[in-house]
This record gives sequence, C-alpha cells and structure tokens, in this order.
Amino acid sequence: MATAPVLAEVLEVLEAMHPARWAQPWDAVGLVCGDPARTVRRVLLAVDPVEAVVDEALDSGADLLLVHHPLLLRPVTSVAATTAKGRLVHRLIEAGCALHVAHTNADAAAPGVSDALARVLDLDHLVPLEPLAAEPGRPELGIGRVGTLPAPERLADFADRVAQALPATEQGVRVSGDPDALVQRVAVCGGSGDSLFAQVRASGADVFVTADLRHHPASEARETAALGDAGAPHLVDVAHWASEWPWLAGCADRLVTGLAARGRTVGAHVSTTRTDPWALRVPSRGE
Repeated sequence: MATAPVLAEVLEVLEAMHPARWAQPWDAVGLVCGDPARTVRRVLLAVDPVEAVVDEALDSGADLLLVHHPLLLRPVTSVAATTAKGRLVHRLIEAGCALHVAHTNADAAAPGVSDALARVLDLDHLVPLEPLAAEPGRPELGIGRVGTLPAPERLADFADRVAQALPATEQGVRVSGDPDALVQRVAVCGGSGDSLFAQVRASGADVFVTADLRHHPASEARETAALGDAGAPHLVDVAHWASEWPWLAGCADRLVTGLAARGRTVGAHVSTTRTDPWALRVPSRGE
C-alpha cells in the first residue's frame, strides 16, 4: 500500500526531473524553507510565490508549495516579517508548508517549461533553441524550443491559436509582422526571451513566441527581419506568467508518477490563482 512521502523523498524526485546543476549561475533554485523529515501529502504548483498563492497553499492544506520563480533571487540579510518576502517565509514556516523553486533548471529540462508551451501550440519535432552545453550527450536539453506546425497558417491565425491556448491576461497577445504572412516553423521561449534573437534567426523560425519583449530588442529584430525576403521571424509577445503556466500540469503529473514508482502517493494540484501583475487594459484612442 502506497504511503505519503517525506519532503526529502519529494526533493529527490524533483532533482531527478530537473537537476539543480542545469540552472543558470545567477539563479536561486532548490528548497527555500521546509523540514526534509516532514510528511508531504499535498503539493500546490504555481508560477509565482506571491501572497495570493501562499494564501491558496495554506487554505488548501498544502505541505509543499512548488514554484517556478524564485522568492529570493538576490541575496538578502534578513527575512524579517516586516518585509513582504520575509512575511511569506514566516507564514509558510509557521504553517508547516515547505517552499521549493524549479526555475532555469526547469527551463532547460526535457520536458520543461518551453516544451509545455510548444505542446499547447501543437508544435512537433521539437529541438532546443539554445542547447545546454554543460550536458554532452543530452541534445534534448536547453533553453527554448523550435518546432513545426502541422501545416502553414497565417500569422494572424497563429496568433489566435496562441491566444486560445494560453490563460487569459489583460495584455492578451501582441503581434509584430504581416498578418497574412504564412508561418510554420516556430520558436518559443517561456518567460523573457528577447536575449535569444540570434538563436531564433539561426533556427530559421518563421515566428518567435515569448514574453516581455522590450521595445529596442523587438524593434531591432524586426528591422533585421525586414532585410530578408520573408520578413521572418515575426514576433508574438504574451504575458510572462501565461507563457510558463502550461508547464505546471505536466510537472505535477511527473512528480506524482515519480513518487508512485517509489511506492509513495501524493496529491499534486495546479494553482488556479492568476498571478500576472496587470489588472486592467485601457484601449488606445480610436481602438
């Protein structure tokens, strides 16, 4: 009969799914707080460790909050409850709920964050946009993904595909390029991806789907694209949270399966709290 694991066993399964060594040097992944000896019966998965998500975790009786974004990305000298982040740490510890982060190590994993984004867009034949050089012999690992649609489609129709596949946000989906241009080869990067334009061009992608596109990198990318006959890559910009949210369900399933292989059982649930920070969109004049 399967029994609930202790936190240490859950962490072993998570480490096997996306080892900490796959994280970028600047990142802060792993266990933030929690007792490895405590039993874990319920896990809540979310993108952001914000107060509303902590509320959801504690209200649901979660023993572990597994998030994508670090709570403490930069070094701190205090987690006093007088600060917003310190308050969350205190609340979690007092409730006996651990906090664990899988960030760029989950980005690089296969399946990982960008795999999930690619799959909800129906892309196939996936390869990393930027392979993980530190893992020879594992060509499937790396940041971003490049894949193909079943058939070419208009950029405008593809943008609608993106809008339908991802959770709704006030930003919606922004597009740069000819709406009637045909696209089939697609590059994606969950989260902020405008540092990857060189890799996107090298991949031969017709369109790049990512988040947080800044004015100057996006403008320069489109000016460079205009030099080519096809005007590619076209750009599709979505909300950061929305681009990474699809990863949560697959991660939950893999965690449950990994623990079941050890004779352990746990409930894993995806947060229903929308943590995109933008709450209102006012249409431009004349829109």
